[in-house]
Amino acid sequence: MKAIKIFTIAAVVFSAMACNSAKPAGVASDMIPSKGAVDSVSYLMGINLGSMIKGYNLGDLNFSEVKKGMEDFVNAKGNQRDTNFVKQFKINPEKISEIMNNFIEKRNAYTAAVNKAEQDKYFEEVKKIAGVQTSESGLCYLIKEPGSDVKPGPQDTVYVHYKLSLKDGSVIEEVPESDPSVMLTLNRVIPGWTEGLQLLGEGGKATLYVPAELGYGERGSNAIQPNTPLVFDITLDSVKHFVEPESK
Repeated sequence: MKAIKIFTIAAVVFSAMACNSAKPAGVASDMIPSKGAVDSVSYLMGINLGSMIKGYNLGDLNFSEVKKGMEDFVNAKGNQRDTNFVKQFKINPEKISEIMNNFIEKRNAYTAAVNKAEQDKYFEEVKKIAGVQTSESGLCYLIKEPGSDVKPGPQDTVYVHYKLSLKDGSVIEEVPESDPSVMLTLNRVIPGWTEGLQLLGEGGKATLYVPAELGYGERGSNAIQPNTPLVFDITLDSVKHFVEPESK
């Protein structure tokens, strides 16, 4: 599990920092990392830990306990392979996977429930936007420019520019018009894209309001929380139709 890997890296770095805190006699001062170097490593370790906290949606942790855990590990005595080593901590570090998985599952379930309620309210407002249509699947879409008669099918490859936003307007990722278009195959993307792109012809533009059920669902993905609706502003540049391979 990633948590164990990061925990191990943190332990090694903090142990090294602890070893560097005292200068044995006869060792030149310029061999010891400077305060600036220690501060830089310390800050980067904070970023590493922060990335884990944010990536796993751990929420507001008790940072005094985070600090206490690091200090306890750095100050621990003996060999880490010794079975008695873990007895120095109030919680056995070997249980990190079990404890964290339970915590994450509970956090995600709570987040999913909150986001689902907010999504329902959000789509009530989306459906009031002039020109927005709703398909049987629940996909809401606004065709800004329909494009040509050349439309993709569910197995076709498309070349697009797009911007992905959350319902609050914050941008998650973007392929701006100044960059080359990206290639996507419609049977390998989220269902909201597979359905929505087939409504456009080449050169068309649309905004897709994708409910979580047609996006990343109850699990979410990376920066996208469980049950999060997605907003895509898409330009369909071109279509490459699927050709059935000849049977031999």
